[in-house]
Amino acid sequence: MIIQKSHGKTLPTEQTRVNKFKMIAKTMHGLEEILADELRECGADAIEPLTRAVAFEGDMRVLYRANYTCRTALAILKPFAEFEANDEQELYDNVYRIKWEKILDVDGTFMIDSTTSGDIFTHSYYAALKTKDAIVDRFRRMFNHRPSIDTENADFKLNLHIVDNHVTLLLNSSGESLHKRGYRQAVGVAPINEVLAAGMIKLAGWKCDCNFFDPMCGSGTLLIEAAMLANRIPAQFYRHENFAFKRWRDFNIGEWKSVKEQEDRKIGSFDFEYEIWGNDIDLDVLEQAEKNLQYAKLHKDVMLYNGSFEDQDPPEGRTLIVTNPPYGERIKIDDLNALYENLGNTFKNRYGENCEVWLITSDFEAMKHIGLHPSRKIQLFNGSLDCRFLKFELYSGSKKDRYKETEQED
Repeated sequence: MIIQKSHGKTLPTEQTRVNKFKMIAKTMHGLEEILADELRECGADAIEPLTRAVAFEGDMRVLYRANYTCRTALAILKPFAEFEANDEQELYDNVYRIKWEKILDVDGTFMIDSTTSGDIFTHSYYAALKTKDAIVDRFRRMFNHRPSIDTENADFKLNLHIVDNHVTLLLNSSGESLHKRGYRQAVGVAPINEVLAAGMIKLAGWKCDCNFFDPMCGSGTLLIEAAMLANRIPAQFYRHENFAFKRWRDFNIGEWKSVKEQEDRKIGSFDFEYEIWGNDIDLDVLEQAEKNLQYAKLHKDVMLYNGSFEDQDPPEGRTLIVTNPPYGERIKIDDLNALYENLGNTFKNRYGENCEVWLITSDFEAMKHIGLHPSRKIQLFNGSLDCRFLKFELYSGSKKDRYKETEQED
C-alpha cells in the first residue's frame, strides 16, 4: 500500500486495484511471534513483529483471512494516511485535507481510538477530539451535514497513532475486538481473554498430538479454544460475520465468501485421536462451561468433571495441562499460598513424565509455593495484570538429577 505523506491525502478507496498493501495486526504482549506465524499461514508477506503488534503486507484476501482465522489477533488495521504535525493546528489541518467523503458516509457513524507518545501530543483524548473536529467540519462544509459519533457500534472505527510528530491514521477492519469470538453464552467471575487463552495453548506448543487438560477450567475458555484448534474451526466461526470491512466501499463479497468457504472446508479435516478434559470445583461455573460448549457444538468433544483437582484421577496417556488458577485478584482465596502448594504437591505426587504443565499467574509470591522448578517463564498480561506463564516438566526421581540447567527467562 502507498501511504501519502504530503498534505494528509488519502489513498484511493478502490483497494482491490492494488495487489498488496501494508497492515498492522494488534495482539497482546508476548504473543507477537505466535501471531506472526499465523499471518504467515494466511499468506502474508514482509512480516515484522513489533510491540503488541505485527506489521505485514497482503491483499484483501489476506485481510479477510487474517480476520477470520488468526486466533491471537485483536484487530487487523489498514493504514491509509500518514503525515507530520508539530502542533494541534497542523494535526487539524492535515486531517481536514483528507477526502473523508470517499471513506465515510455522511449519514454513517464513526469512532476514534487514539494512542500518543512524545512531548507534542501528551493527551490522546484531546488528539482524538481534534481529529474528530476536522472530520465533521469537512463534512459540514461540503454537505451541511455530518456523520455521528458512536462509541459502541460505529460503522467505521478509526485508529489514530501519534509518535512525537509522526501521525498515522488507520482503519480498523475488524470492528469489535477479535477476542469476542461469539461462543460465550455464560461467563464466570474471572474469565480469561480468548486471545490470551489461544496464545497460551500455542505457546505451550500443543500440536493436537496429545490429550489436553485444564484442572481449573472455569467457564471453559481454554477448553473451547483447544477444541476449536483440534477441529480446525476458524477463530471467528461463531462471530456471525460482524466485521467492519463488510461496511467498506471496496468490500468484495465474492472474495470474502471464497475465503470463508475455503477455511470452513477445513473443519473436521484433522483426525484428532486424543481427549480434551476440564475440571472445576465450582458446579455453577462448570454449568456455564457446559452452556458455552453446547452453543459451540463442542460438548461431545470435551469432558467436564466436578470436584477438587487433587481428588481427580490423573489423565491416562501423554497429556498437556494448561490452566489459569486464581491469582487472588478477582477470585478471593483465603490462603493463596496453600492453594499453589497443593497444586504443586498434586502434580509432583500424582502426575508423571507423561504430563507437562503450564500455568499462568500474577501472584509471584504464591508462585514460589508450587515447589516445582519452572523450565520456562514467559511474561504475559492478563488484562492489566503482569503475569508469568510457567512451564513445569514433571518427572520421576530426584529433582536434583533432573534440573541442572539454569532457569530460562523469556
